[in-house]
Amino acid sequence: MTTAGRLGRGRLLGYGAGSVGTGVFSAVPGLLLLYYLTDMLGVPTAVAGAVLVTPKIWDVLLNPLVGAASDREAVRTGRRTRLLLAGSAALPVTFALMFAVPGDVPGWLWAGGAFLLAASAFACFQVPYVALPAEMSASPAERTRIMSWRVVCLTVGILVAGGLAPAVVDLAGGGRGGYAVMGVTVAAVMAVALVTATLSTRWVDSRPGPRPLGVVAAFRLARGNAAFFALLAAFVTQALGVAVMLAGAPYVASYRLGDYGLTTVLFVCLVAPSTAAVPVWARLSRRHGPVRCYLVATVGFGLVTLALVPAVQARSLTATLALVAVAGVCYAALQLLPLAMLPDTVHADSARTGHAQAGAFTGLWTAGETAGLALGPGLFALVLTLSGFASAPAETPVAQEPAALTGLLLGFTALPAVLMLLSLPFIARYGRLARIKETL
Repeated sequence: MTTAGRLGRGRLLGYGAGSVGTGVFSAVPGLLLLYYLTDMLGVPTAVAGAVLVTPKIWDVLLNPLVGAASDREAVRTGRRTRLLLAGSAALPVTFALMFAVPGDVPGWLWAGGAFLLAASAFACFQVPYVALPAEMSASPAERTRIMSWRVVCLTVGILVAGGLAPAVVDLAGGGRGGYAVMGVTVAAVMAVALVTATLSTRWVDSRPGPRPLGVVAAFRLARGNAAFFALLAAFVTQALGVAVMLAGAPYVASYRLGDYGLTTVLFVCLVAPSTAAVPVWARLSRRHGPVRCYLVATVGFGLVTLALVPAVQARSLTATLALVAVAGVCYAALQLLPLAMLPDTVHADSARTGHAQAGAFTGLWTAGETAGLALGPGLFALVLTLSGFASAPAETPVAQEPAALTGLLLGFTALPAVLMLLSLPFIARYGRLARIKETL
């Protein structure tokens, strides 16, 4: 049931555990799959980019349908459990298959097909999962607390993706075999996290409206929520920027810093500070307002990524890691604050429509996030293609031209900074709309 009281830590941790699994899936394909295709399987960058983008395009179309289906199930049964269980069962298996390409099958075909299935399974879990906080508490402050626990767990998942996954590849001997072992290992971690969250949230009473709505009717009502779409636009633009940066990390580590193993270090430096920064941003948002803090964090992230250009170019590992850690502090706010404000838009809309369509809104939200995370590696692959990057299997590496080295550096730094800048007008518009609603 929805409560206005303070939730116990057991319930918060049970819900947050799911983000360990979703964090892994959100990060690993963007961080490692592109590199796996180009530098392990020798897939051309343009084809590899298409492999990453195509399943996510399908996911963008699927997520809103899953959201509407989740709302209909919740109206009928009061629960969102069946879709959560389906995603929990299918996602780990399909994830492992992505990195287990048989030798006699074209790598792009196998990995792309497995990624398509994994993206579908992810939608079945992620969409109802993101809908739950709006139904777990009637208190905005308590929903921010729920999201704080979720983002900390998400950080753990991303650390598993960026820290454990490359390390397992190396420990398993590298190459295609190392990636296969990594896929199975990370899939096991993911399975435990997803099942834990599914079983731990069965207490939530989900009642989005008086009657089930079809897909068209649900989104006809949702389209009038201007504040939601402004917040969504900001979040998607930033997700695209972060995804571009993640996709570029192994290339910068390998070709600019001289050691692929530094991928793990870069990732840990980006994500680890988020764990400590999340409660700080939560307190600051209560004192100064979430919109103002969101703007500050966005500007900060963009400035830090620009400062990385000379640091990486000078091959200064100390400066590079320090700047990435500062970016990680800002990254915590980019994860926490929009997710904390999302349930507010759902509740505000219920007064207008009579339906608290958490599933419909989170279906659109997850579709947008998925698009950003998918297009990020594809956009970085485009940068590699335009700058003349030469793909080759790990057994026969090739030297890269100076233009390719410059392209991958700017793709990792300047391009995310530009995307952060583009998100600022959307945040400002959300703030104006939220203030208008408060005065009505």
